[in-house]
Parts: sequence; structure tokens; C-alpha cells
Amino acid sequence: MITLNFMGVKVITILSGGTGTPKLIQGIKKIYDQSKIKVIVNTLENNYFSGAYVAADIDTVMYTFADLINEKRWYGIKDDTFITNAELDKLNTPELLRIGDKDRALKIGKTQLLKNHSLAKAVDIQRKNLNIKAKIIPMSNEKSQMKIITNIGELEFHQFLISEKSEPVVEDVIFSNVKPADEVIPAIEESYMVIIGPSNPITSILPIISMKDVEKTLQNAYVVAVSPIIGSNPVSGPAGKFMNALGYEVSSYGVASIYSNFLNKFIIDNMDVKLKEKIEKIVEDVEVTNTKMTTTNTKKELAKLILKK
Repeated sequence: MITLNFMGVKVITILSGGTGTPKLIQGIKKIYDQSKIKVIVNTLENNYFSGAYVAADIDTVMYTFADLINEKRWYGIKDDTFITNAELDKLNTPELLRIGDKDRALKIGKTQLLKNHSLAKAVDIQRKNLNIKAKIIPMSNEKSQMKIITNIGELEFHQFLISEKSEPVVEDVIFSNVKPADEVIPAIEESYMVIIGPSNPITSILPIISMKDVEKTLQNAYVVAVSPIIGSNPVSGPAGKFMNALGYEVSSYGVASIYSNFLNKFIIDNMDVKLKEKIEKIVEDVEVTNTKMTTTNTKKELAKLILKK
């Protein structure tokens, strides 16, 4: 294995959800020319809240590139205020999704842009206004929907995550079959490397790779993925519940099995070294390292390992 010699020259494309992968993006953008980075972002969780169009994963990726992200929550803008949210509470019209004031302005702006533009165009306008050099691509311009089937009934994703605090038993996950945005397939085709970040494999990444022609295109690309599972636990969020519901083992091996049809290299945490041999039966190249991105340095070191080919 040799160190990548094309820093800042070759285009790379990242598939992203809204928490684990943005942490990785922080490391990648420190060592790679941002103008050569494209990020395809999950849109299945997008919806209207308090009259504003909320594309949470897309906004998190934008805030990460713009160095605005609230790293305590991995949602919203750091040091934001919540005056509007507090007033809504006083008026007895509380928000399901708590939105900061600066963050709300971006969401209102996107809502206005969507009156005359596709989601992809609206996002492109906003990322340019934030002086972001990387290209941020919504996975689809079509309205999409995800339902979580649980032991207490069918829930919309944010109901499950926020109202029910991810506590119900998940029995199934159903999401819309949407058409990929025009730039999705070309982004993968032209990339030197495609990186699947450590986002929820079921609700963040599977919706992207399930779209028409995406998996087929990934089979002709060089694809690296980072496991979001360490041991039998997700690094964050309810990924384990979703994997169980769809019949996947809650482990790095289970994640690898989701991506095995197109995966070239898989990176797992040191704690999972015992799974390396098992995973190598379905993925040729398995790397073991520290995947806990707790500092800028650990994020950069993981990024460097990913970018080796």
C-alpha cells in the first residue's frame, strides 16, 4: 500500500449522513483540496418544521465545511441563540425540532429558494454564499419519506428520534424509492475514490445506494468505507436498532455485508480486530485503526488512512 500522491488533484466523493461522516469531513478537509471534494448527502429525513424546509444532514455538512457546526450536538450552528424557539414555547406552539435563530435563517432561505429552484440548486446557492468550495449534492430532488415501523406503531423518522427518543423496538424501516439528483451518478463516475463515512448504514447510506444505478456505478468505482459500529454498539444514534430490524448483524461485519457488493476497502476500529479475518471473506482489504474521532488529530489520521490506495 502506498500513500496517495494526488492530493488536491483528483476528485473524491463522500456519501454522508448527518453525524459520523461530518466528523470525518473535518479531518479530510484539513488535508485535501476542498474544491476537489464532492459530498452526496441523504435527503430522506428532509421535511417541513415550523414552516421552514429542514434538510438536517445537508445543513450539517454545509456547517462543517464552513466551520460553523455545533460540535456538541452535531446539529445547527455553534453559539446560536434560540429566541424564536423560546417564544414559540411561550405561545404554547412548541417545535418538534428545536431550531436556532441563525440556523432558522438558513432554513427559511432554503424554503424561499425552493419556490423557484430544485433542492440541488438551492443547496448550491447556499454553499456558495457560505464560501464553501466543496460541492454538496442532495441525493435526490424528489420529495422523499421514511417510516419507522415499531412496536408502538408506524412513526415518522423525527417522531421516532425526538418524540420517542429512539426508545421503541424497531420492526422495519421503509423509505421512498426516489430518483437520484442529476449530479449523483457523474460524481461517482469521475471520482478517484468514493468514501462512505461512518453514518447510519440503514437510514443515511442505504437510501443513497438503493437509488437507481447508484450501486451499479459504485461497482465500477474504488470505494472505501468506515464502520460506524464498534463492538456491538453504534458510535452514535440508533443504528443498531435499524440493522437488527433489517436482519443485519450489529457489528462491523454487518456493516460490511451491506456494502460488500461494491466495497474495496473497509476500515474498522482496533476493538474489532478479531473480526478482521471474518470481514476479509467479503471485503478484500480490511484496515484496523482507531476510528474514534475525538480530536482534530485523530480525524486527520483516519482521513490519511482512508486516502491511501
